[in-house]
Amino acid sequence: MSNLLIKNGLIATLGSKNTILEKHSIIIEKDIIKSILPDDKIDKSITFSKTIDAKNKLVMPGMINTHMHLYSTFARGIALKCSPPRNFAEILENLWWHLDKTLSIEDVYYSSLIPLIGCIKSGTTTIIDHHASPNCVTGSLNTIANAYNELGLRGILAYEISDRDGKDIANKGILENISFIEQTSNNDMIKGLIGLHAMFTINDSTLEVVAKEAQRLNVGVHIHVAEDRYDKDYNIANYQLSPVQRLHKFGLTRNNSIFVHCVHIDQNDMKLIKDNNTIIVHNPQSNMNNAIGCCKLFDILDNSILTGLGTDGMTFNMFEELGVANIIHKHVHQNSNVGWCEIENIVTKNNSIIASRLFNKQIGILEENALADIIILDYDPPTPICGGNFWGHMLFGINKSKVLTTIVNGKVLMEDGQLTLPNIVESEINHKSRELAKKFWERF
Repeated sequence: MSNLLIKNGLIATLGSKNTILEKHSIIIEKDIIKSILPDDKIDKSITFSKTIDAKNKLVMPGMINTHMHLYSTFARGIALKCSPPRNFAEILENLWWHLDKTLSIEDVYYSSLIPLIGCIKSGTTTIIDHHASPNCVTGSLNTIANAYNELGLRGILAYEISDRDGKDIANKGILENISFIEQTSNNDMIKGLIGLHAMFTINDSTLEVVAKEAQRLNVGVHIHVAEDRYDKDYNIANYQLSPVQRLHKFGLTRNNSIFVHCVHIDQNDMKLIKDNNTIIVHNPQSNMNNAIGCCKLFDILDNSILTGLGTDGMTFNMFEELGVANIIHKHVHQNSNVGWCEIENIVTKNNSIIASRLFNKQIGILEENALADIIILDYDPPTPICGGNFWGHMLFGINKSKVLTTIVNGKVLMEDGQLTLPNIVESEINHKSRELAKKFWERF
């Protein structure tokens, strides 16, 4: 049997117990954490396929990104030929909707590889992605899944259906989601949701089809909701309903749906989301970058809505995102005391709950029978550490520490800072990506 021992670790379990275990070892069998024991309780008669000495450095669950846009990679360094966007609608029209239509299927593949390698190197092991490539819809999710599979990462994929490019492309998006969801229904590494762009680009006729398929497949939707004020105003003006109310009308406020951003929702919207146990994902860096406001996080949490943290394509590094999440609400409320426990719970508990719900497996916590998604960081605490002060260490030390080792599903993807995947040569991938990006920019 394939088994792995991680010994001499300072283990942070995260989850509801959030315990720190000193001088403990983790035994992994295949893809599962078999046991966590004190070092001196390990049966010395057991022969392990591989042993990793953590050398008293921090061992913790891999980070989880609950909303990402891998396809945005080629925007890095791109120059717009038009006037600078004046608002969110112009950001979409002049950059993102132009960029996604320029992507080829090869661009989609390399746009995925680059940030996914960054995820391994920065300790993110599960990535929930939201994709768009209107001129190469068919096969795009399998192309992204190939990148995940080659790198050994866990993820949930969705193609963003939209009527903005016409009914034919919208229908292709529906079929792409359905095909991928059916293919991956029994896959513990890759799964699918039905992607939707935002309610101001989706007609009722499309929503009817999506609602029917979501019910048949027993899946949720992954959609941007009231990110900008325009989304709310458009839907009220044209449908006399808020974006959340329209989604609810079609039965899409489901417990396996992800509503991203939710910056411009009200208490009525929150009640619908809460009553249907729908997930919200907060993306503070993106919201700040697009100047669209900051979600009413404390109202959302006061409504007992399961809320996660994502990056919306701004970064592949969840440690970076959590630092911003901690600060933004202090700034908005002009109160240095707010947000401490709330962001801690979102990062150390809620993202795990979200991933575990969608995979129907225990993910994002170190305990017996949880999936073996584990990272080791070069963090040797200079002050005492325990479950009660772990978040302080996370914000002001751990999130600035180098990730040494990344393990997903019991497989070592990086050890001592070096990728261990035999067919992945990062320099060659970067070189090929630069070549593709140059051609992409010319087309753009």
